[in-house]
Amino acid sequence: MNIGNELRKVVRGTVLTAGDDGFDNARRPWNLAVDQQVRAVVDAADADDVAALVRHARLAGLTIATQPSGHGATGNVDDVVLLRTTRLDELDVRPQERLACVGAGVKWGQVMTAASAYGLTGLAGSSPAVTVTGYTLGGGLSWFGRKHGFASDSVRAFDIVDTDGVRSRVTAASDPDLFWALRGGGGDFAIVTAIEFDLHPAPKLYGGRVMWTADKARAALAAYREITDSAPPELTAWYELLHFPGAAPLVAVDCTFLGDGGEAETLLRALDKVDGRISDSRGMLPVAELGSITAEPTDPGPGQSRAELLTGLPDDVCETLLAEPIAPLLSVQLRHLGGALAQPSDSAAGGLSEPFALYMFGIPGNTDGGAAVRGRQHDIATAVSPYTSGRKPFTFLVPGERAANAFSGAAIARLRELKRDRDPAGVLRSNFPVLS
Repeated sequence: MNIGNELRKVVRGTVLTAGDDGFDNARRPWNLAVDQQVRAVVDAADADDVAALVRHARLAGLTIATQPSGHGATGNVDDVVLLRTTRLDELDVRPQERLACVGAGVKWGQVMTAASAYGLTGLAGSSPAVTVTGYTLGGGLSWFGRKHGFASDSVRAFDIVDTDGVRSRVTAASDPDLFWALRGGGGDFAIVTAIEFDLHPAPKLYGGRVMWTADKARAALAAYREITDSAPPELTAWYELLHFPGAAPLVAVDCTFLGDGGEAETLLRALDKVDGRISDSRGMLPVAELGSITAEPTDPGPGQSRAELLTGLPDDVCETLLAEPIAPLLSVQLRHLGGALAQPSDSAAGGLSEPFALYMFGIPGNTDGGAAVRGRQHDIATAVSPYTSGRKPFTFLVPGERAANAFSGAAIARLRELKRDRDPAGVLRSNFPVLS
């Protein structure tokens, strides 16, 4: 069977297979260090196209992996049909209802631009290039999570295609089990074609980055600990050790505050006591410019990351982070969690009792396959292991880790039961399958 010809008979969108112009580019994920050897790539024309694809896959014994933008790819998609949903680009912001309805191809930057005009915000992360759907299916750790919880907690409804190829709308009332699973449990249970979610008031937003040379790392970390020790939920701060290729090491503190600039400056005054700032971008900013704080790349590239959840930020952890240069890593970051993220949630994402996340990132070398980056990440993670919980945020999982790492025992058991019930034929495969 020529899979490309068969797929072209059932979908109206673009179908590419090996040998077709553009196939190699279409199969690549966001992280170019991950190789995806898929059988075909389908860029669906619309939700009906997605339904037709699922019905065909079920009859033909095919498996579909859905990647709106390719973030979170692991390479476990050999021989599958890779579904792209970039053309599902509906974006409807309803300010009176504080509500947004977005298609599966819409990115956070688009939502924030649209919502900003009304003094509203979605629960976006640091990158405007991430799709709302993929991020939210994994829970979604936002700049504003300390105030409003996971992005998945704000979802009102999902438009889906189930494993029989039937379109439906899923709410807490219509299908409580599936609604629970889709809010943070990943994409293993249905293909989401659109999401409806709450927007939150953000008439004033303060944020930015303060940066120093690396000799100020200890003083900046002391200030960071002071700030996070009493931070209200409206304030989020991240501490970063940075070492870009060809440049001297740096240290930075990134922050957002949902409120007035004067109040933010009072809460952050400990940073002003650390002298020698080489840059300071803090100030009032539109929600649409949230991504400017960290200025993460908006184009795909290779990378290797590792994350741990910390049970605290004691002296031992701080000394480990400051003891040696972070090279060959580009960044070692502490993210303050807590607040609403620590509250119970009737969703697969649940609550995070851990007050900090540790995130380490580097670019794999051309000669060692990333061994040096992995080794440095391993050494840091091992040194702080007495203060890690063993759980990881779903959207921070990386190749080699499992979905079970992101959930409580009860949650992963419930997700697995639902997977067996809703997809016994294995029509769908997420980046991190719950049965693995």
